[in-house]
Amino acid sequence: MRRRALLGLAAGLPAARFAHAAERRLVTVGGAVTETVFALGAGDQVVAVDSTSTFPAPTRRLPQVGYLRALAPEGLISLNPDLLLLSDEAGPPQALAVLRAAGAPMAVIPDGAGLDAVTRKIIRIGQAIGRDGTALAGTVAADWQALDAPLAALRPLRAIFVLSAARGAPLVSGRSTHADAMLQACGAENCVRDFQGYRPLSAESAAQLAPEAIIMMDHALAEAGGIDGVLRATALAVTPAASARRVVAVEGSYLLGFGPRAAHARRALAALLHPTANLPALPGRDWV
Repeated sequence: MRRRALLGLAAGLPAARFAHAAERRLVTVGGAVTETVFALGAGDQVVAVDSTSTFPAPTRRLPQVGYLRALAPEGLISLNPDLLLLSDEAGPPQALAVLRAAGAPMAVIPDGAGLDAVTRKIIRIGQAIGRDGTALAGTVAADWQALDAPLAALRPLRAIFVLSAARGAPLVSGRSTHADAMLQACGAENCVRDFQGYRPLSAESAAQLAPEAIIMMDHALAEAGGIDGVLRATALAVTPAASARRVVAVEGSYLLGFGPRAAHARRALAALLHPTANLPALPGRDWV
């Protein structure tokens, strides 16, 4: 059923822009966008990436166009790309307006979290670069769904995602974020439910929420001084997670990218949160 749905989505997209793959020069902006292009076998066409595109390894040898939300249109145009492939989180809006006014060839890919968002990204990116993304989307979906039943059987762990704890009150994820979606997918309950996006967490709120685990990106944990540094924050020191020293760190783009590695990232975090759970091993994939 899912494969038929994916095929139907692909059929509804516009025709591919290019006829000759060897002639393409792609600039990709957004970690999941870049990962998907490489997973679809078009990595050799990528001539530049943004600073959030750090996987796979060849991306780290490519010229960078800056941070995806602070793009300079002149630099992008100077690369003479056949296609700018942009996450819809790219900006600022003024830069995109300049690119459009200059007639730069662009494809904007809606970002999102969850399995449906992943499969839509893969198919839309494949269509934009003239590759059939249905097989990749179907494989990622099958890997993701292999975890559904085992994770649904677990008691959800009360958790919070801390974006930053290096200065002042910890900045934590509420509803409608990629972190919120990944926590829910991994057998955890994001106990921050009274706001959307990211906000500082007070000690009073943290004590009421009583998270059993703290999840962070690995670089944010390092910037905060490791587990000891994180747990010195007043708002976190009062939690059950602090008492158990249960702070889990995962590489950011792997955890929150919701690209082709999403199923494996889901399993990796679930295994850290539920170390005694009997989770199925996922097949090795070239793009992981």
